[in-house]
Amino acid sequence: MIKSTTPFWLYGLIFVVAALMLVFESPSHAEERKPLSPYVIEQFGTPPAVPDGPLSAEVQTAVQVALVDGMTQTRWGSDQEAALDRLAESKDPRLVWLISDAIRFAWERERYGALSDAAAKLLAIDLGAQNRWITITNHLIAWDIPSYSGYLDSKRAIFTHFVSGWDKIFVEGQIDWRLVSWGGVNIDDRAYDRTHEPCNCIPAADNPTVSKAAETTWLKDDDIVFGVEVNGEARAYPRRIMEVREMVNDTLGGRHLGIPYCTLCGAAQAYFTDDVPEGVKRPVLRTSGLLIRSNKVMYDVETHSIFDTFLGHAVTGPLAKKGVQLKQASVVTTDWGTWKAQHPETTVLVEGLALGRDFDFRNGRDANGPIFPVGDVDPRLSVHEDIIGVIAASGTPVAFQRSTAFAALRQGQEIAFENVRLKLDAGGIKAVDADGSDLGSHEAFWFAWSQFHPGTALWQG
Repeated sequence: MIKSTTPFWLYGLIFVVAALMLVFESPSHAEERKPLSPYVIEQFGTPPAVPDGPLSAEVQTAVQVALVDGMTQTRWGSDQEAALDRLAESKDPRLVWLISDAIRFAWERERYGALSDAAAKLLAIDLGAQNRWITITNHLIAWDIPSYSGYLDSKRAIFTHFVSGWDKIFVEGQIDWRLVSWGGVNIDDRAYDRTHEPCNCIPAADNPTVSKAAETTWLKDDDIVFGVEVNGEARAYPRRIMEVREMVNDTLGGRHLGIPYCTLCGAAQAYFTDDVPEGVKRPVLRTSGLLIRSNKVMYDVETHSIFDTFLGHAVTGPLAKKGVQLKQASVVTTDWGTWKAQHPETTVLVEGLALGRDFDFRNGRDANGPIFPVGDVDPRLSVHEDIIGVIAASGTPVAFQRSTAFAALRQGQEIAFENVRLKLDAGGIKAVDADGSDLGSHEAFWFAWSQFHPGTALWQG
């Protein structure tokens, strides 16, 4: 990161005041862009000028030849090169969104290099030796470069060429399609209750088999688990299993739950999927293989409606039209030894659900920060700082720095924000109301919580 002489606290104030739009809002256009903060300008420089209005017929043709045909046809030839040169000379940085999409699927060195060079020219940036796709996309997000009319149609053509299952979810809605990128895996479009059916995807677990704590010998006491308690019934979801499955559809305490785990965001959440409008079938949550700012895009396999993973509301499809908003139960991140000691009647997912794998993305792949583009970040905390996030009764999102909160709670201090109270729970932290009722909190990395809740309140002790 570039060094700065600007006071650190001022960055936080600026970010709150000038928070960028929520990433799941409708696609951005020039008239909707908000002023960029000095922090963004310092980190990414001054953005290029962006024209208004539709693309010219000549540029539209070049988009089709260079980007759509160039990615959906096996041959990359002189026609594509000439069309890409035309785009690079257009001085229209809006085109870089589709170029970025194409780069993500461009495995040949020649095509990858030509596309990234064109993007760099349009954005007037130096790519250096860094990952070109990430550098380009980070600038697009941070600068909030708008897209152009017809962008989604071209993007859909490219994406669905590579993964056919995406054709049902690439639809208009309250989702910013500019920010959607490929996470490197295929969509899980298996029907409900197909836990053991193999797929070339991240396979969700439906109605997972569980065992009692006393019967569970494969977990070590210091293994991390995500603990959930509903109506007095407790269950542990080992991180080792969740890193393989990333999504569980379960029933606990008489309630249906959908439990996504985004390894990239360090966030396991528990959504009630039985509290939906009359006439709506229980959503069955799946991993789409897509990402938004390094956060997984989950969807309902029954209706192909996309959900905002962090906020829990449907943003496309039939469920968005019905205004489906899922409520959350708290997820306590803790270790197995402490969880089972405080919840001796707990059940736990069986070892076989890990499929013989033992990943540790938290301390391996993700240890040095987000590995997918996130654009700008809120500088009040480091990107991978653990926080406990919850929504207050007023609707205000609030994040509590976990390390500081944990120390304060162990010393007997009270931590409160509006109606929110934090308490220690089985070696983790949980947010409750003033009367002790669950508020649906969960742990996450700061970068993820703050970008899906721009302007969030922050407690640091």
